[in-house]
Amino acid sequence: MILVTGGAGFIGANFVLDWLAQSDEAVLNVDKLTYAGNLNNLSTLQDDRRHVFVRADICDQDAIAALLNKYQPRAVVHFAAESHVDRSIHGPRDFINTNINGTFSLLEAARAYWSGLPDQKQRDFRFLHVSTDEVYGSLGADDAPFTETTAYAPNSPYSASKAASDHLVRSYHHTYGLPTLTTNCSNNYGPYHFPEKLIPLIIANARAGKPLPIYGDGQQVRDWLYVGDHCAAIRRVLESGKPGEVYNVGGWNEKANLDVVHVLCDMLDQMDPKQSGSYRDQITFVADRPGHDRRYAIDARKIERELGWKPSETFDSGIRKTVEWYLAHQEWVGDVQSGEYLKWVEKNYNQRTAEKEAT
Repeated sequence: MILVTGGAGFIGANFVLDWLAQSDEAVLNVDKLTYAGNLNNLSTLQDDRRHVFVRADICDQDAIAALLNKYQPRAVVHFAAESHVDRSIHGPRDFINTNINGTFSLLEAARAYWSGLPDQKQRDFRFLHVSTDEVYGSLGADDAPFTETTAYAPNSPYSASKAASDHLVRSYHHTYGLPTLTTNCSNNYGPYHFPEKLIPLIIANARAGKPLPIYGDGQQVRDWLYVGDHCAAIRRVLESGKPGEVYNVGGWNEKANLDVVHVLCDMLDQMDPKQSGSYRDQITFVADRPGHDRRYAIDARKIERELGWKPSETFDSGIRKTVEWYLAHQEWVGDVQSGEYLKWVEKNYNQRTAEKEAT
């Protein structure tokens, strides 16, 4: 068995689904079920005995320790995190608590559990920490992509909290010998993506006839990685990664945010056309968020060279799969677009529209 934290969220749920589709090894799925954790993401596993779900907080070290001792997993794959930059700007405390304190509590529980294992199980155990390229800061237009040795320079409360968690994981390997692995990925997209992030937000707003909010000039560049490719990379690192090492995972797909929105609008024009006009007509430029990083880019040659992984999807193929999935799962979209989510969207984007008009 493996233990997965945050396995009801976007990337975590995709990982659990992919894992059980390709392996008979059971998953202990631990998730606090905050706003972005959604058991509907895992509805196909409802009767699957290989999937054991426990609602728990990674900050609760005693609860995690009890689960480790009861289920005896051979690995921990740590996805659980607060992950949205805009939310970290409005309320950084949750990011410090979950991403730093939660990772610390998880590491402490894992270290105690691992220390009590027999020698061979100690050697085989892995703690895989899933992180982000945002810890490296922002690149200029002509700068080389981030490598595993790029100096950390986080620019938001979110990326700073993830940088701190990366350092904690590194320290537990070098100080205690805990066999850790860290992956730093670029921007994921795909099924089950919570619609506060760019791609699912644009799809949902477009179909609802709402404005498509673009920060600033829309020329912020990101490297886009299809979530299925990311899951495959994590499986490969867990299988053959060297303890103590960091592996950057990227899609080799640098795109400006505005270009991504144009692609989405054009695809929707073909696959779900409006009665008149184009979805591009709904694009609205809003005030940029504070400290908005201009460009991220991942150099993913190490993981390809050492572990033989590279992405299978191009941006064109991955984004088409994504749009098709959202169009086919409108009930899922409707379920997550309610309550507190709508209050947050109103607070974030309506305020920025007012700021843009004021300037």
